[in-house]
Amino acid sequence: MRVNRILLSSSLIVVALVVQVSVLARLHLPGAVPDLLLLVVLGLALVYGHIGGALVGFAAGLLADLAPPADHAAGRYALVLCVIGYLAGLVKPESGQVRTAAGPMLVVVAAAVGSTLLYAGVGALVGDTAARHVGLSGLLFTAALYDLLLAPFVVPGVMALARRAENDPLAETNSAKAGDISSGWLSGGTGLRIGGQRSGLRVKAARARSARAGRIKGVKRL
Repeated sequence: MRVNRILLSSSLIVVALVVQVSVLARLHLPGAVPDLLLLVVLGLALVYGHIGGALVGFAAGLLADLAPPADHAAGRYALVLCVIGYLAGLVKPESGQVRTAAGPMLVVVAAAVGSTLLYAGVGALVGDTAARHVGLSGLLFTAALYDLLLAPFVVPGVMALARRAENDPLAETNSAKAGDISSGWLSGGTGLRIGGQRSGLRVKAARARSARAGRIKGVKRL
C-alpha cells in the first residue's frame, strides 16, 4: 500500500475505534452497538478495492481485538473485517465515484448483517455462544438499523478523504512542474544546440568583419 493510504487508513481506524469504544459502546442501545469501525472499512474499501479493503479490514479488526475492553479471542474480528473489506472492495465503482447513494447503503446493510453472522459463526466455532443468549435476529436487525443510520455521516466523508489522498495534489503539482521543465528543455533545446547557435553567430560575425575589411580595402585601392 502507498504511504498516503497507510497514513490515512491508520488515522481513520484509530479515531473510529476510540469513538466507538468511548462513546458508542456506552450508549447502552438495545441490541447491537453501532459499528463505526465497520463503516470506515467499507468507505476505504469502496475506494481502494478488494486488496486494499482486505488489508485495511484486517488491520482494523486486529486493533479492535487487542484494544480493551475486548472480551473475545484475538484475530476473531480481524477475520470478519478482512472478509467484509475484501467483499466490499469487489463492488468498487469503476470510475471511483458513486453516482447514487443506493449502492453504498445496500453495501452497508449487507456488511452489517454479514459481519454479525460471520462473527457469530466464528464464535460458535471457538465455543462462544453469547449470540444465542442475546438473540441473533435482534442483533441482525439492530446492527443493520444502527449502521444504516450512521452511514450517511461516515461513509461519504471517508470516501472523499480516500479519493483526495489517492489524487495526491502535491505529487500532481510536482509532476506538472517537472513536465513544464521538460517541455521547456524540449522547446529551448539542449546545451549542444545553444553551443551550435553561438558558433553560428561567431561565424556570421567573422564573415561580417571580413566583408567590412574587403570593402575598406576596395576603397583604399580606388
